[in-house]
Amino acid sequence: MASATRALKIFRSSTASLSSRSISRPTAARVAVLGRRPYSQDKAADAEKEKEGAKEGESALSPDQEKLKAKEAEVVDLTSRLRYLQADFLNLQRNAAREKEQTRDFAITRFATDLLETADVLSLALKSIPPTALTPPEAPSESSTEKTPQQYLQELHQGVEITQRQLLQTLFKYHVKPFDPLGDTFDPNQHEALYQAPIPGKTPGTVIDVQKIGYKIKDRVLRAAQVGVAQDTS
Repeated sequence: MASATRALKIFRSSTASLSSRSISRPTAARVAVLGRRPYSQDKAADAEKEKEGAKEGESALSPDQEKLKAKEAEVVDLTSRLRYLQADFLNLQRNAAREKEQTRDFAITRFATDLLETADVLSLALKSIPPTALTPPEAPSESSTEKTPQQYLQELHQGVEITQRQLLQTLFKYHVKPFDPLGDTFDPNQHEALYQAPIPGKTPGTVIDVQKIGYKIKDRVLRAAQVGVAQDTS
C-alpha cells in the first residue's frame, strides 16, 4: 500500500513538471517575437546613424578645409553674379544700338513733316492745270520768235513737275516714301477719314477718294492719308 501511494505521488509530480514546461515555452517564444523590431525601424535607425556619422565627419574638418569650402561657395556665387551682369550688359548693348539706329532713322521726322506741305502744294499746282492745256501747240511760223502763252504754261508745268520729283527723291533718300490708299480698305492706323459717302457698287469701308496721300518713314506712319470712305447704302 505504501509503495502504491509513493508511485502515485511520483506520477503526479512528473505530470505537473511536464505541464509547466509546455506552458513556459510558448510564453518565451511569444516574448521573443514581440521583442523583435520590424525591418523598417532597423533601416531608419541605420540611416540616422549614417547621418550622425556624416555630421561627425563634417565637424571633424580642419580649419583649412572649412576655409577652402567657404571659398568654393564664394566662387560659385561670384560666377553666377558675373553671368547675370554679362547678360545685362549684352542686353544694354543691344538696346543702345537699337535706340541709336532709331534716332538716326527718325531724326528728320519733324523736318520731313514740314517738307510734306511743300510737296502737297507742288502736287496741287500740277493738278490745277488741265491736260487739255498741255497739248502740243501748232507749229509757229518761222518768222515768229516769241513763245505762245501755252508754251510758257507747258514749261512752267514741266519745271514744277521736276521740282516735285526732286523733292520726293530727296525724301526717299531718307526712307520717306509716299503711299496712295485709293481702293484699299480703310485703316485707322494709316488713314484719316474726312467724309463718308454711299457709293453703289463699292464695299463699305473702301477708300474712294484721296485728298492727300500719306507718307511713311520706314515702317512708321509719318502722315496719315486724308481720304473719303464708302458708306453702307442700306
